[in-house]
Amino acid sequence: MEAGDYFGETDLLLSEHMDESLSRNNSNMRREGANGNVDGRFSAVSTDDELLDIRTGALEHWHDSDEEEIAKNLSSSSSNLMDTLDDLPPGIGQYEDFHTIDWLRDIARDRMRHRHIIKKKQEGIWEKIKSAHDAWSGWVCVLLVGVAAGLCAGIIDIGATWMSDLKEGICAEAFWLNREQCCWSVSNTDANDDYCQQWKTWSEIFGGSRSGAGSYVVTYFVYMLWAIVFAMLAALFVRVFAPYACGSGIPEIKTILSGFIIRGYLGKWTLLTKSVGMMLAVSAGLSLGKEGPFVHVASCCGNVFSYLFPKYGTNEAKKREILSAASAAGVSVAFGAPIGGVLFSLEEVSYYFPLKTLWRSFFCALAAAFVLRSINPFGNDHLVMFYVEYNEPWYIQELIPFVLIGVLGGLYGSFFIKANIAWCRYRKNSKLGNYPIIEVLVVTFVTALLSYPNQYTRLNTSELIKMLVGRCGPEDDTDLCDYKRNYSSHMLNQTSLKTMTSSTVIGDGVYKALWMLALALVFKGIITVFTFGIKIPCGLFIPSMAVGAIMGRMIGIGVEQIVVANHDNPFFENMCESKQFCRITPGLYAMVGAAAALGGVTRMTVSLVVIMFELTGGLQYIVPLMVASMTSKWVGDALGKEGIYDAHILLNGYPYLDSKEEFTHTTLASDVMRPRCARYGSAVRNDPPLSVITQDSMTVEEVDHVLKSTSHNGFPVIVSRESQYLVGFVLRRDLNLALSNALKNQDGIVYNSIVYFTNHVTENPNGPAPLKLRKIIDMAPVTITDQTPMEMVVEMFRKLGLRQTLVTHKGRLLGILTKKDVLRHIAHLENQDPESILFN
Repeated sequence: MEAGDYFGETDLLLSEHMDESLSRNNSNMRREGANGNVDGRFSAVSTDDELLDIRTGALEHWHDSDEEEIAKNLSSSSSNLMDTLDDLPPGIGQYEDFHTIDWLRDIARDRMRHRHIIKKKQEGIWEKIKSAHDAWSGWVCVLLVGVAAGLCAGIIDIGATWMSDLKEGICAEAFWLNREQCCWSVSNTDANDDYCQQWKTWSEIFGGSRSGAGSYVVTYFVYMLWAIVFAMLAALFVRVFAPYACGSGIPEIKTILSGFIIRGYLGKWTLLTKSVGMMLAVSAGLSLGKEGPFVHVASCCGNVFSYLFPKYGTNEAKKREILSAASAAGVSVAFGAPIGGVLFSLEEVSYYFPLKTLWRSFFCALAAAFVLRSINPFGNDHLVMFYVEYNEPWYIQELIPFVLIGVLGGLYGSFFIKANIAWCRYRKNSKLGNYPIIEVLVVTFVTALLSYPNQYTRLNTSELIKMLVGRCGPEDDTDLCDYKRNYSSHMLNQTSLKTMTSSTVIGDGVYKALWMLALALVFKGIITVFTFGIKIPCGLFIPSMAVGAIMGRMIGIGVEQIVVANHDNPFFENMCESKQFCRITPGLYAMVGAAAALGGVTRMTVSLVVIMFELTGGLQYIVPLMVASMTSKWVGDALGKEGIYDAHILLNGYPYLDSKEEFTHTTLASDVMRPRCARYGSAVRNDPPLSVITQDSMTVEEVDHVLKSTSHNGFPVIVSRESQYLVGFVLRRDLNLALSNALKNQDGIVYNSIVYFTNHVTENPNGPAPLKLRKIIDMAPVTITDQTPMEMVVEMFRKLGLRQTLVTHKGRLLGILTKKDVLRHIAHLENQDPESILFN
C-alpha cells in the first residue's frame, strides 16, 4: 500500500464535509479568545447530549450532500501536503506493528469507496466493468485462497507421509514412494504385510536381516537419527527464515482477526517455512500434528492473495473477512471437513463474522476440499487418514460410558492446559528460552528414545488414530484384534460374517495391547505438554485426539467385556441377541474419546461435533459425540474457564477482548481512564498528564516535541488548554507524516509555523506561513462521559472494535480509555497481573 493511500481521498473528503457542516451549524457560537479569534464552536455546549446532537446533525448533512459535488471534489480535495506523500519511504501511513486497527475508520473508508464506485458506474462501460470487478473480487479471492490451501495441504500430506516412513526404511525400486504405495506396486502383496519384499528396512540396506537383535538395534538407531535430523532442520528453518512459523499459529490468528497487527506473521516466508517445517516436524515423530498449523498456512495464503485486490489489501478490516474464510479452508483440508471448518472459523477464531463472510468461508472451504480430494494424498479417496466406514449401532445404555469419557476428557484438558502454560511460562522467564534449538533436539531425542519400543507410539499419530477408531474384522491379525472367535476361512455365509465382527472374549494379544496402550497414554499425555510450544511448527489437534482415542478404546474394550460376560443381564438384553452376538464397537468409544479430549483442551463444541461427524460419515453417532463434547466442556470450564488458545493469548499479552465473556463489575469509566482522577483535574498515582494538542495555538516545533516526548498512538485536539473543549482526535502516524512532508516540501513552513486544525487561519504577513492540518483530524471521535459504566464501555470496545475512546465531563476533555486500559482493568479485577497485557 502506498503511503499516501492511508489518508485516502475519501477520508479527507469525509473530514472536510463534516468540518464544514460543524462550522455552518455553529457559526453563532464563536467567541473572542485571549489570543485573538478562537474557534469555540463547542464552548457554548453545556451537555454531552447537545454535543451529540451537533455531531449527528453534521453527519446527516454530510450524508445528504450532493454526491455530484463529492465526486467533483475527490480529485481536488487533496492539498499540496497530500501530493508529497508518495515521496516518503514505503510503510509510512499504515498501521504500526503490534497495534490495533480502527474498525470504524476502515469500514467507513470502504463504504465511501463503494459509494464512489456506484456513482462512477453511470459514466461508461469501463466503469461498469470496474464495478463488476469490485463486486466479484471477494469471491475470486476466496477461490484462489481455497485452491492454494488445498495444494499446500496435498503437498504437505504427501511429503510428511514419505518422510515419516523414511525413518524405518525405503522403497528399493522407487525411493519416492512411501511404504503403502511401495507395497501396492506388487499386485499380490498387502500393504499391511510386515514382510513386503519391495520395502527394505535400514537393517537390510546395511547388509543385515529383517529380523533379529542386530536388526532391531540398527533400525532403532537409524530411527532416532532421522528424527533428530528432521527436528533440527525444522528448528533451523524457523530460526533462520521465519521465527513466526513456530507453534500452531491459532492463538495469533485469533488475535489478528480481532484487529491486531503482527507484521510478517502471514507473509510469504512464513508460509513457505511453515509448510516445510510442518513436514519435517511431523516426520520427526514428535507428539504434534499438522492440522492446527494448516489454519496458519491457509491464513498466509489469504493474506498473500488479498494484496491482489486493493479492496482487501489496503483495508485491514476488509482483509480480515478473507482471513476468516482462509481459517475455514485450513480446517477443511486438515480434517476433510468443509462445514466443520466454517463452524470452526465462526466459533473459535473469528471476531467479526458477517453473513457474507459465512458464505465466502463456505465457498473457500469447498474449493480447498475439492482440490485436496483431487490430489488424493492418501490414496484412499478420502481427505483424512482415519476415516471410518463402519455403521454399527449404539445403545442407550452406552451413554453412561460416553459421559464418563467426557468427564475424563475434561479432566485431561484442564490438566494439559495448566501444565503446558506453566511450562511455557517457565521457558519464557528462564534461560531455557535462549536455546530453542537445543530444547527441540532434547525433546526429539527423548521422544524417539521412548516411543520406538512401543509399537503404538512408534506409529505416525494419524495412523494410530486410524487403528484405534477402526473395527476389527476377520482380516485383522494384530494384537488389538485378538479375539477368541471360532470361524474358518470357508465360512462365508451371512451368519458367519456376523460372528466374525461381533463382540466376544478377548485373547492374550488384547491384554498385551492394553498394557502397551496404557503406557502410550501416559507417554503421549506427558510428552505433549513439553512439545506444544517449542520453536517448530506444532499443532495440538492430533496429539489430543490420540490421547482421547487411546483412552476411549481402552474403555470401549472394558465395556465390551462387561457386556459379553453379563449378556444374560436384563440391563444388557437389547445389546446382545445371544451369547455369540453382542454388538459393542470399541472403535466408536475411541472416536468419542478423541472428541472429548480435543474438546477438553480447546473447549470447542459445535464445530468439534461437526468435524467428528464429517470424519465418520455416520449420522447415528452425533448424539454420543455431543454428549461427550458437552460433558468435557462443562468439566473443563469448572476447573478453568480458558481453552488452550485463550490461555496462550493471555500468556503472550496480546490485546484480545473475548466477546464470549461477561463483564459483571460495577466500575465507571473515571476509575479506569488515564489520567486517573480523584477529583476532576487532579491526577492520582503519579499518572502523567494527558498529552493534548490545541487547535490553533501550537507551533510545529511544539507539536514535534509532543510526538518525540510521548509514545501515544494519537492525541485529542482541544480548543485551548483553558477551556479543554474537545474538537477531535488525530492519529500519531498521520501527524508525523503530515509534519515531515510539510517541512520537506511546502514553502514557508518552518518550526515556528502555527499548526491549525480548523478552517479559520489567522494570516500574519510578518510571520511564517501557517500549516493547515484540518484534513487529518477525526472530527467525530467516539466519546463517553466519566460516569459511563465500564460494562457499557467493554461492550463498545467489543462490538465496535474500538482502539480508544475519549472521556468527557460536561463537554470538557477529561481523559482517554484505550483497549489496553480495558484489558488491564479486567485482568486486575480477576486477580491477574495487569502488566501481562503488553500491547494496545
